[in-house]
Amino acid sequence: QVQLVESGGGLVQAGGSLRLSCVASGSNFIFNTMGWYRQAPGKQRDWVATFTSGGSTDYADSVKGRFTISRDNAKNTVYLEINSLKPEDTARYYCQARFKGVLEYWGQGTQVTVSS
Repeated sequence: QVQLVESGGGLVQAGGSLRLSCVASGSNFIFNTMGWYRQAPGKQRDWVATFTSGGSTDYADSVKGRFTISRDNAKNTVYLEINSLKPEDTARYYCQARFKGVLEYWGQGTQVTVSS
């Protein structure tokens, strides 16, 4: 059974940084894409960034220049480096992994809270 486990969230002051990690286990294949979403209280879950197995990345406009996604295929792990944190970045951050557009998995999320 595939599981995604996120870690690295926490409470930080505005302007600070965090590094989120997501480890996938239980699969015998490399996910085509691994990425991050976030959901603030009372709001919908929004896409943040994606890293494909081929090495390409893409970011939501709201995080470009501050967030960096990286991936270690050998470890089936994806990371999200978050810099210059803003209070509006406060949300629960979820890891997503997809395989051939058919299988999709989600983690339980890790909370990021930014104080002003």
